Amino acid sequence: MTHPSVDPARLAADVLREHAPGFAPRLGIVLGSGLGGLADALDGAVAVPYAEIPGFPTSTVAGHAGRFVLGTLEGVPVACMQGRFHLYEGHPPAVIKLPVRTFAALGVEALLLTNAAGSLRPEVGPGRLMIIADHLNWMWTNPLVGPNDDAWGERFVGLEDAYDPGLRARLRALAADLGIPLAEGVYCALLGPLFETPAEIRAYRVLGADAVGMSTVPEVIVARHAGIPVAAISAITNLAVGLSAEPIDHEQTLRGAALAASDLTRLVRAFVASFAADGDGAPRAAASGA
Repeated sequence: MTHPSVDPARLAADVLREHAPGFAPRLGIVLGSGLGGLADALDGAVAVPYAEIPGFPTSTVAGHAGRFVLGTLEGVPVACMQGRFHLYEGHPPAVIKLPVRTFAALGVEALLLTNAAGSLRPEVGPGRLMIIADHLNWMWTNPLVGPNDDAWGERFVGLEDAYDPGLRARLRALAADLGIPLAEGVYCALLGPLFETPAEIRAYRVLGADAVGMSTVPEVIVARHAGIPVAAISAITNLAVGLSAEPIDHEQTLRGAALAASDLTRLVRAFVASFAADGDGAPRAAASGA
């Protein structure tokens, strides 16, 4: 049994280091629904099932392998979550803290999040990529509710630059070089596991949302609390209900993610390679509030 004074994230990081001695990732990457194949491209990969990491629950969602993968991509050491945890699985919000703080305990300089999302913009359809510039949290909770752990961050967290402007500019430039059409917009995070009603989609569009999904925002909040710069990309898998005649289900989400996977893989590879060109520390120095 873990002694209560042992920080769960630092314990999880220690277990990962036991599997990959001497490995020090510079980047953390979270791979969403249907997007986990990128982790298979890591060189010298060491995959640790969540079941072997203290405190990590088992992923229950199709398209989420449920492994922490350590390896190099484009010559840069990275740590990947091949599947994430969602509030709709029944996990308490505090569970979302653990993997993000594990990235922090491993010493990553920045965190790249990916997800599958539904588009509220008819011109940004399935297979497209969208950088998240801001978010609406309609999950009605967040992982920082409750006593603050001062070892990780201050009680009150500013989110005006939750999605790091420098990292977003980097992604835009890389996408332009690669010829990848890249949208940018506001991600509306919903509790799920329900898909939205037509009335809800109309309301979210009025509020300024460009895409909807059931993840990412809790991770962003925890990362910013810990001072980790964040960038996030949505793989658009479908048009939201009311914008298309096609029925919406999770199988459609996985099919749409597969359409976006090629461009996403190329963009993520280029993003990771840009860290090798930067040298140590540049992404963190460029980030707001880090």
